[in-house]
Amino acid sequence: MLKRTIGLLPIGWALRQSLEKGYTWQDFRADFGAALVVSLIALPLSMALAIAVGLAPEHGIYTAIVAGIAAALLGGSLFQISGPTAAFVVILIPIVTQLGLRGIIWCQILAGFILIMLGFAKIGQLIHRVPYAVTTGFTTGIAIVLATLSLKDFLGINMVNTSTHYADKVANLFENLPHTQWPTAIVGTLTMLAMVNAKRLPKFIPAPILGILIGALVAWFLNHFGYTVATIGSEFSYRSHDGNMHMGVPPFAPSLHLPTLLPNDLFTIPSLAELKILIFPALIIATLVALESLLSAAIADSLTQTKHQPNAELKGIGVANILCGLASGIPATAAIARTAANIHSGAKSPIACILHSLLILLYVLLFTPLICYIPMTTLAAILLITAYRMSHLEHFIKIIRHDVFENRTILLSCCLTTVFIDMVAGIGLGMALAGIFYIRNRMKNLFRI
Repeated sequence: MLKRTIGLLPIGWALRQSLEKGYTWQDFRADFGAALVVSLIALPLSMALAIAVGLAPEHGIYTAIVAGIAAALLGGSLFQISGPTAAFVVILIPIVTQLGLRGIIWCQILAGFILIMLGFAKIGQLIHRVPYAVTTGFTTGIAIVLATLSLKDFLGINMVNTSTHYADKVANLFENLPHTQWPTAIVGTLTMLAMVNAKRLPKFIPAPILGILIGALVAWFLNHFGYTVATIGSEFSYRSHDGNMHMGVPPFAPSLHLPTLLPNDLFTIPSLAELKILIFPALIIATLVALESLLSAAIADSLTQTKHQPNAELKGIGVANILCGLASGIPATAAIARTAANIHSGAKSPIACILHSLLILLYVLLFTPLICYIPMTTLAAILLITAYRMSHLEHFIKIIRHDVFENRTILLSCCLTTVFIDMVAGIGLGMALAGIFYIRNRMKNLFRI
């Protein structure tokens, strides 16, 4: 009877698989324990990523809450944690700069519909055919750009650079190095040292939380003695329901908005002319979401000896992005590091992801006065650590030193093009080179025969 009822519910493949096997109180306890650890990792990272693309921190928080619940309910991976990720920073910055929050909202809504169509077209299986040299190349390239962008807040440098070229950003950063605010840099450095040495502590104390505690305490001490260190409370504000302005992050749950025809609204349905502008970045977002979500699902399978359903995952994360857009969030995808943390913390089902989102919501409702004390440099330090981990530096060096010429060429071309042009050009060049090398090797084999 239970199986028949579950089969009729409009929920995703992964959740059905978990419930059909039976879900016990012990499973819930394990899921809750994993969710507690992952939520403490996801909260500061979600804020840092929203700030990195040029938006207020609550937009990242809303993404973690909405996407975590929707993707777990509707997706095709048993252990996936979904939310904002570092891979999006590089492509979202120019969208925010040119189109603003409304542009981001409608780009991800369109991307969500594209992902759903890809799922129904059963494209999920084809994503795995992307060569590892391409995925490693553009991921390392994104990590390099993310680390560079994070240095501004890490060092407390007040600089404005409207150029979208990486070389110009680096040049501008070096020009402004003499204006480094040393109290800010000290707080950021102590945050990084705390996170790097967090492995010595029990697993239930995530590295970002340790870094935030130390960073916030040192920043408070320095501010008390007249050395200014920027915090979330000093840099961001919001308007409450009574119309008054308050510092920090709004202590409200995300609210879903329906598309409207009213003018001058974030959720006004785009005109045909606007859709022509939005469709290309939406395709880019959809491509990156598909790649990262299915790559994360494959890694989760290897860690747990399970199998995911790729087309269900595309549909689930597609719906999640539509809902994130309607909740004023930013694009969401599966987070590889948070998914791995979820597995290592003992998660048993997608309910762990749902619980992690509900815990983040609880933190927002109860602890926003404390969130205001988090230094901006501490969030930048978290992004620097994230960039290093997503760079897969050891794997990158291994390919350069030991792999065949073709893979080395693809890797370096994809990485450098991602850094100096953009991610789309990097992936496009990498796939083109992979195709050329494949055809060349096939021709060699034919002539040998």
